[in-house]
This record gives sequence, structure tokens and C-alpha cells, in this order.
Amino acid sequence: MATKVLIAEDEKTLLDMYTIKLEKEGFEVFGAHDGEEAVNMAKSENPDIILLDIIMPKIDGFTALEELRKEKSLDETPIIMLTNLGQKEDLDKGKKFGATDYLVKANTTPAEVVDKINEVLSRNNKK
Repeated sequence: MATKVLIAEDEKTLLDMYTIKLEKEGFEVFGAHDGEEAVNMAKSENPDIILLDIIMPKIDGFTALEELRKEKSLDETPIIMLTNLGQKEDLDKGKKFGATDYLVKANTTPAEVVDKINEVLSRNNKK
């Protein structure tokens, strides 16, 4: 069965780019265009891993992260913050709210995103 990845990204071009890359790698991909949709979709689809942008409409990624971590069925789901906010404060805030990892879009290719997903999933499977 394919690994389910939820991508929360409000920029359609980026969402499409990551979706195409991940689907080529054999992942089943769900896309959310805002934080509220991401939280609802995570609850209904129960993804294996979540890629979460920070700056999004309705609710931002940090708020979505907090909501997801309160959800019993998702509290162990790996969540990678995938954002252009690369400041140390943002990284610390993401970790404080329970992010598994943090990638800065401007510094990361789609192939590196795939590598990070595989790395995080293999780490989690060893637990």
C-alpha cells in the first residue's frame, strides 16, 4: 500500500510540483490549500506523513500544527514544516509545537523533500 502524504501548501504551483514529484516516487498525495483544510483532511485521510507550510490562509501552519498534535490519531504522525521562513525563531517555534523536522523551500529541491520524507519515515518505523 502506498505511503499517504498530505501537503498543505497555498501556492498552487508549488503544490502541483510537489504532488507530481511525490506521485512519481510512488506516494499517494493529498493537497490542502490552507491550514483549516489541512487539519480536516489529516483527520479524514490519516496520512503517514504531513508536509506543512507556515504562511497559509484561514489558519497558519503553526496553528495547524498545534491542532494536529492535539488530535489523538495524529499525535505521532511525522510533520515536516516546509516553508520559506528560515529564521531560528520559526524553527524553534515549529519544534516547540511538535514538528518532526523543518525544511526551507528556497534551499530544498523536490528530490531532497522526497529524501527527507523517506528518512523521517524510516526513523519512525524503527521506533
